[in-house]
Amino acid sequence: LLFFVGGLFFAKPMRSKGYVTMLDPFQQLYGKRMGGLLFIPALMGEMFWAAAIFSALGATISVIIDINVNISVIVSALIATMYTLVGGLYSVAYTDVVQLFCIFLGLWISVPFAMSHPAVTDIGLTAVHRVYQAPWLGSINSLDIYTWLDNFFLLTLGGIPWQAYFQRVLSSSSATYAQVLSFLAAFGCIVMAIPAVLIGAIGASTAWNQTDYGVPDPKSKKEADMILPIVLQHLCPVYVSFFGLGAVSAAVMSSADSSILSASSMFARNIYQLSFRQNASDREIVWVMRITVLLFGASATAMALLASSVYGLWYLSSDLVYIIIFPQLLCVLFIKGTNTYGAIAGYLFGLVLRITGGEPYLYLQPLIFYPGWYQDDNNIYVQRFPFKTLAMLTSFFTNVIVSYLAKYLFESGTLPPKLDFLDAVVARYSREHMDKATLVKSDNIVLNELAPVNPRHSLTLSSTFTNKEAFNYVDSSPELSNTEDN
Repeated sequence: LLFFVGGLFFAKPMRSKGYVTMLDPFQQLYGKRMGGLLFIPALMGEMFWAAAIFSALGATISVIIDINVNISVIVSALIATMYTLVGGLYSVAYTDVVQLFCIFLGLWISVPFAMSHPAVTDIGLTAVHRVYQAPWLGSINSLDIYTWLDNFFLLTLGGIPWQAYFQRVLSSSSATYAQVLSFLAAFGCIVMAIPAVLIGAIGASTAWNQTDYGVPDPKSKKEADMILPIVLQHLCPVYVSFFGLGAVSAAVMSSADSSILSASSMFARNIYQLSFRQNASDREIVWVMRITVLLFGASATAMALLASSVYGLWYLSSDLVYIIIFPQLLCVLFIKGTNTYGAIAGYLFGLVLRITGGEPYLYLQPLIFYPGWYQDDNNIYVQRFPFKTLAMLTSFFTNVIVSYLAKYLFESGTLPPKLDFLDAVVARYSREHMDKATLVKSDNIVLNELAPVNPRHSLTLSSTFTNKEAFNYVDSSPELSNTEDN
C-alpha cells in the first residue's frame, strides 16, 4: 500500500522537479538548518534499520548453523558495505536484482519441503480451527482496533518518506517511469510476502513434539519471531535450509546496502555540499560519500553487535520518520505558503508528543496517558490510543497554522522585518521580487510585474523601486516603451 500511495501521489512531483535526495525540497523551501534537523530522524531510521536486520541475520545464522553470531554479522556487513563503497547506486541496484531472485527462489524452495513434513497439519484446517494452537488467521481484539489502525497508517504513510525509496524514484529516467516503478514494487511486495506467510502458517500448524525441536513449541518459548530459521532447520533437509539461509542473507544485504547508501547520499549532498561546501566538485562529493558509507556501515554493524534493543530503537526512529518527516513532506509538496517557522514548530510538537507517549520496546514510560492505556507484564504502560497518528496530524496542522500566522504577522506589519531572524518570510518575499527584477534583460518583460512591491517588506527594495531617475529612464526608452505596448 505504501508503494501504491507513494507512486500515486509522491513519485511524480518529486521526480518531475529534479530533486537529488529526499531532503532537497525541505532545504529548498525551509533552508539549510531545517534540512539538517530533518536529516537527524532520517539518518536514525536508516542506521537503526540496517543494524536491526544485521542483528536478525546473526540470530538466524546462529539457529541454522553452528557459527559465531558476531562473525556472521561482521562478514555480511563487510560484504554489503564494500560493494556499496565501490559501485554506489549502480552496485546496489544490480545486486538488488540478484538478491531479490535469491530471496524468491530460496523461500519458495523451502515451502514445499516444510509443508510436506509428517509433523505438519494442513494449513487450511489450522487457519480456522484450533489444532496445536489458536487458528493462525487470528482475530483483532476490539480493544486493540485503534492500535492496529495506528500501526496501519504508520506502515502505509510512514514508509514513504525514506531515502531508500526515493533514491530509486529520483534516479528513474522519467516521472512516469518513477510511478510505474512504484506500482510494480507494490505488486512485487505482495508476491514476495506469500512464502513468508506460508512459512508462518506452517510453523503454527506443526506438532513440534514430533520434530527435533521438541517441546514446548516456539510460541511458548517466546521464539515465534525466529520461526523462519526454526522451520528451515527442523522441517527441511539440510541442503534446503542452506538455500533458505541464502535467501535471508540476500534479503539482509539488499536492505542494508540501500540504507547505508541512503544515509551517506543525504549527508554528502544535504549536509556537506549544500550546507558547508557549495562549490565542492563531483569528485569531492563522491569521496565524501565513500567515507560516510564506511562510517555508517561500521556504525550499523557496531549497533547490531552491541545494542540489546536495536529493534526498539528502530521502532522509535521509524515513528519519528512518520510523525516528523511525513507531515513536512506533505507541506512542501502540496501546501503552498508554509515556511521555516511552521516547520520548526511542527517538528518540535511531533517530537514531544511521540517521546511523551512512551515506547515499551525501550522500556520508556509515557508521560501522557491517553484513553485505553494498560500495564503489561513488565510493568510498562502501553497505549491503545492511536497517539502516533495524533502526533503526526498535530505536527502537520501546527506547521500549516504557524506558517500562515507568521506570514500574516510579518506581511501585515504587526512584526517588524528585523524579527524575521530565519529569513523565512520577509527575505523570501524580497527574493521573489528581485527574481522578477532580473528579468529586465529579457525581451518579453512586462514592466507592470515590477510595480506591486509593498515597501514594508524590505526597506532596500522600497528605495530601489522608487528611484525616479530609473523610472524616467524606463519611460523615455523607445525599446522598452514598445515592449510595454506589445
